Amino acid sequence: MRNVIQSDYVRSLVVGTVAVLGLLGVAGLAFPESVAGDLAGIVFSASTATSTARLAAPIVLAGLGGIFAEKSGVINIGLEGLLIISAFASVYVASLVGIGNALFGIPGIWVGFLAGIAASTALSGVFGIVCIEFKADQIIAGLAVWLIALGLAPFMSTVFFGGVNTPNLGANVGWRYSTAMVALATLASWWTLNRTAFGKHLRAAGENPQALDTVGVSVSRVRHAGVLLSGVLSGVGGSALALSIGQFVGSGETMVQGKGFIAIVAYLFGNYNPIGTLGAGVLFAGLDAVQVRLQQLGYAVPDTLVQTIPYVVVIVVLALVGRTRIPEAAGEHYETEE
Repeated sequence: MRNVIQSDYVRSLVVGTVAVLGLLGVAGLAFPESVAGDLAGIVFSASTATSTARLAAPIVLAGLGGIFAEKSGVINIGLEGLLIISAFASVYVASLVGIGNALFGIPGIWVGFLAGIAASTALSGVFGIVCIEFKADQIIAGLAVWLIALGLAPFMSTVFFGGVNTPNLGANVGWRYSTAMVALATLASWWTLNRTAFGKHLRAAGENPQALDTVGVSVSRVRHAGVLLSGVLSGVGGSALALSIGQFVGSGETMVQGKGFIAIVAYLFGNYNPIGTLGAGVLFAGLDAVQVRLQQLGYAVPDTLVQTIPYVVVIVVLALVGRTRIPEAAGEHYETEE
């Protein structure tokens, strides 16, 4: 029954998005000199598509990671921090190795990519130990991960590069790679969650850990695995974000700019379904890409106003389609009965 509800939810999201785009396209063709025409030209342009693909990668990948963590019973709101630390680590290591060099036959930029994943996974591992083994409050620990990364990455950039923004590497990972990573990760996540024994164990750890413990499966190990996967996927997203432009930007909220928190909204919007999370992530990234081009055309649309649209859309959709069901044991600590 739950899978049927999720399928209906995702179908409603897809149908609604296609309908809106269709109406916009018709209006743009009918009134090319109007605001609708300008908006249609922006939405359906190749530059918007490539920007959307680049911006969607960290949101979707971190969102997929959040699903694995929360399905296991651990609420990881530190996704923003994982994106930040992986973004910096990827650029730092890539610059250390050198773009024109290779390490063990691996080009420098891809060594940096792997380093970003390793940094995010390591930080998520610490978060998992603190929350699962030491029973720390998961919300506070997640905020700590974010704040540590928010301060540490720009500080390290200042130490090694003389400023919070690193120099440009002079090379980057193209948006096509990011798109391929997102597609593969989404399909792999859906398959893992719905077609493997590990997926069943993960869901049980978040819904009924006592039952999982009773059949001899370690709840803590499953939860650690879920948290580590959130680190791996967020690391892919953060590395892809930074290496897509070949630079880490540490000013303000850093170049991540809240995408980790939007990722949380994305998987809640997608009702813990990887396909739905993909759709939500692309929608939010598309809105971000569109607002940038609206600014370029001279429309005085404040960034902060546009950035609220995804959250308003979430509230409306959840109210009309159905509410997101959080795993029963999410956020709760579990003591083994052995």
